[in-house]
Amino acid sequence: MAIRCNPLDYYEAGDWQTMLREAEKHETPFLVVNLDTIKRNYLKMKKCFPGTTIYYAVKANPALPVLELLRDLGSCFDVASTYEMDRLLGIGVSPERISYGNIVKKVAHIEYAYEKGIRLFVSDSEADLRNIAIAAPKSRIFIRISAEGADTADWPLSRKFGCHPDLAIDLLLLAQKLGLTSCGVSFHVGSQQRDIGVWDSTIAKVRYIFNYMREEGMPLTLINMGGGLPARYINKTCEMDTYAQEITRYLQEDFPEEFAEKKPLEIIMEPGRSLVGGAGVLATEVVLISQKSRVGVDRWVYLDTGIFNGLIETLNENIKYPLYCESPGPLNENFVIAGPTCDSQDIMYEFFRNPLPQNITIGSRVYWLTSGAYTASYCSVGFNGFPPIETYFVSNPKPDSLEAENFNG
Repeated sequence: MAIRCNPLDYYEAGDWQTMLREAEKHETPFLVVNLDTIKRNYLKMKKCFPGTTIYYAVKANPALPVLELLRDLGSCFDVASTYEMDRLLGIGVSPERISYGNIVKKVAHIEYAYEKGIRLFVSDSEADLRNIAIAAPKSRIFIRISAEGADTADWPLSRKFGCHPDLAIDLLLLAQKLGLTSCGVSFHVGSQQRDIGVWDSTIAKVRYIFNYMREEGMPLTLINMGGGLPARYINKTCEMDTYAQEITRYLQEDFPEEFAEKKPLEIIMEPGRSLVGGAGVLATEVVLISQKSRVGVDRWVYLDTGIFNGLIETLNENIKYPLYCESPGPLNENFVIAGPTCDSQDIMYEFFRNPLPQNITIGSRVYWLTSGAYTASYCSVGFNGFPPIETYFVSNPKPDSLEAENFNG
């Protein structure tokens, strides 16, 4: 029997009440993000990974209130485009705190980033590396390797990004010949990675590359562990403390001299989902409930937002959000949950049965919990005419007030 979702399993009581009060003010669909949650997540990550520099992955949630908060907390930033870069520079983030972390970039964009003061770039191909050497001379380079086993992540990233360790060595050597500074290696174990062991096998590859480059007289000093730390959805994950203990152990086992003798070793992380995912709730409303035949068991629930307007990560049913609805009665798993557009792909859950109350009705609100990452930032612009969802930012209320900021960017 399905168990009704309890929001307090995902949010602190004060955070949930703050977000719910804000949600009552607005017409669906929209996203509410609690900035206090992001602050706590950032400070906890700093505590769990001491000595590690955090480069927030802007793509997870590029809203100005989020960026300004992390800027003030001292975070660095990983950008995927010059547009994200301009967003950061526009709020006073210095270029020394920005890494251009996309392997796919135009020469003109590399040149633009260089002119703005960016000096840290990633690559995984010879063509891109030569472009960087021309457009951003003498910059620092780290090469991204693929992470085998990353297909165990809920949102795998291993096919499009990264290269084999042997090719990474070739590229690091080439970078030096081209006048760049080969500083290290990066990897990403896949977004929402619940198998901590994937870090172990990938860090061992990094050690292999470091050993080879040291023998060539070109020692490396940087390890970029990317993202992958999970937010909490329906599928259970370990706590961040557990991830930190295990990942730190893997690093110390493979780099014992660096840790024991305190040799220069720069370790950075690029979290996105783990910082902002648990800070959001996406509010939607039931538009229609229907059946496809007179004797059909399944019922279709159509909501006022879907895959093309905030819920793209339900594509292939990869990310399984916990759903909360205040409608009374027992839960029913015979619901197909779909969005409002005239596109047959706009179905969030058909084979994975995410239960909803049996007595749910048109007009009922359905809250998508822990949805602060990759929702508003993935929204299309006007598909079928539906506008991108709005986002409202809250902090836990002071005794006499509750403040919120509307963001349409």
